[in-house]
Amino acid sequence: MSEPLFRIRLAKEDFKFSAAHFTLFPGGRAELLHGHNYRVRLELAGPELSEIGLLFDVSVVKRVIRERCAALDEHTLIPALAETLDAKTEDGSVEVRFRDRRYRFPEKDVVLLPLSNVSIELLARLLWEEVAVAVEGGAVRELSVEVEETPGQSCAYWARIG
Repeated sequence: MSEPLFRIRLAKEDFKFSAAHFTLFPGGRAELLHGHNYRVRLELAGPELSEIGLLFDVSVVKRVIRERCAALDEHTLIPALAETLDAKTEDGSVEVRFRDRRYRFPEKDVVLLPLSNVSIELLARLLWEEVAVAVEGGAVRELSVEVEETPGQSCAYWARIG
């Protein structure tokens, strides 16, 4: 039998963001630019509670997710590490080139993500990494961050802390 754990699930109504993106695929294919209303859910788990009966002060995690969702909301998400895509910031705008496509966006409308693609898998891991920093050193031993891009289509990234 595995170790008993306390699990806290957070799926607040405001853990969401709306953003445009296109996913890159093998063989030089990519989706057309489009948008989603993303939702974020988290699960924190650990074997012990504090002396006052808490696994973790969830207000810290809520703040991190709300700040990150606000930073992504109403933006175009571009994978800055994509090998098949070229994104350059110049004169207050971001120019994105993918094969024969060329996009130009106002710089303030774009978030260049440290990712090789804008997929729910990589978004989930990116958000996990940001939340993990906030809970490190406490009683939380496992963390899951799930990103849903449409009802019924989501990805959760789960890993142990530390």
